[in-house]
Amino acid sequence: MAASGLPRAAAAASTSVKPIFSRDMNEAKRRVRELYRAWYREIPTTVNLFQLDISVKQGRDKVREMFMKNAHVTDPRVVDLLVIKGKMELEETINVWKQRTHIMRFFHETEAPRPKDFLSKFYVGHDP
Repeated sequence: MAASGLPRAAAAASTSVKPIFSRDMNEAKRRVRELYRAWYREIPTTVNLFQLDISVKQGRDKVREMFMKNAHVTDPRVVDLLVIKGKMELEETINVWKQRTHIMRFFHETEAPRPKDFLSKFYVGHDP
């Protein structure tokens, strides 16, 4: 019984999967560029609206860093999923559904991790 279903499963796995939005990687890249431009244009408004303690350049650098973190992705379906998530984040930011702390959380990821052992803590605390 189980062996008869094996050829069907193999045939289903070999067929191409339906794309989410993009038909190919070029279209997915176009969507990523559109999202990047939208974020790039929104940063000055966000910095002013939320009264963030960062400059516009730091905000744009962080957006670039977040996009470059996923630059290795080559599957158009995964790219589409990331674009959808990015659009949701952008919409939440534009509509002020986020609070200041939600936005500043992105900037704490780039800080150096705090030392764990005694000597490292000592050296960091007493470094001239």
